[in-house]
Amino acid sequence: MSVARVTEITSSSNKSFQDAIEVGIARAAKTLKNVEGAWIQDQKVVVEDGKISAYLVNMKVTFILAE
Repeated sequence: MSVARVTEITSSSNKSFQDAIEVGIARAAKTLKNVEGAWIQDQKVVVEDGKISAYLVNMKVTFILAE
């Protein structure tokens, strides 16, 4: 039996939502061990001068707690 924990993080990219997700997961994996998955809770864009300047994602990352 395993026990999991969920933490919420926000990540951004100036390229795409996909890139923001990958950046967030990569950063979470540096700090958290046993990352198992993520739920993308929210997506948002920042608009400056009529153009998208940033893609933001709010995600809940699930990781398994060590014994």
